[in-house]
Amino acid sequence: MKTYVLKLKQNLPITLDEAWDFFSSPHNLAKITPPEMNFIVTSDYNGDAKMYPGMIITYKVSPLLGIKLNWMTEITHVEEGKYFVDEQRFGPYALWHHQHHFKAIPGGVEMTDLLHYAIPFGVIGQLTNAVLVRKKIKKVFEFRVEAVEKIFGKYTG
Repeated sequence: MKTYVLKLKQNLPITLDEAWDFFSSPHNLAKITPPEMNFIVTSDYNGDAKMYPGMIITYKVSPLLGIKLNWMTEITHVEEGKYFVDEQRFGPYALWHHQHHFKAIPGGVEMTDLLHYAIPFGVIGQLTNAVLVRKKIKKVFEFRVEAVEKIFGKYTG
């Protein structure tokens, strides 16, 4: 199975606590996901619940061609204010391991995403990644950068 890596950094003009509160809430994912993906959190839990290792979050999402899929992730690691990891338990990928890291910097916070993912179906999956999936994932993260800047403003250092 071929594994792909995407690493992104974004600086935000907010406090570490503000960044953690926003990004550790699954309900905010829809705000920073392209609307055409029809991203809906389907988990039945209180939006004020704190994230914890073992937390299961379910979604409906249309990642490609408008096809609705169920997606389930588990929060596997949490160090409050520093990082958390979500891993796919059920969904479109053969592997999805997404680390979210936060670090205070002068005038704000540095947010780093480290994503490891794999596509099922061997060579066909590799071709699909090269032609379609990699570009789609990059566009999702590009959208997120813009959406987060609209919510919090642009970091000026």
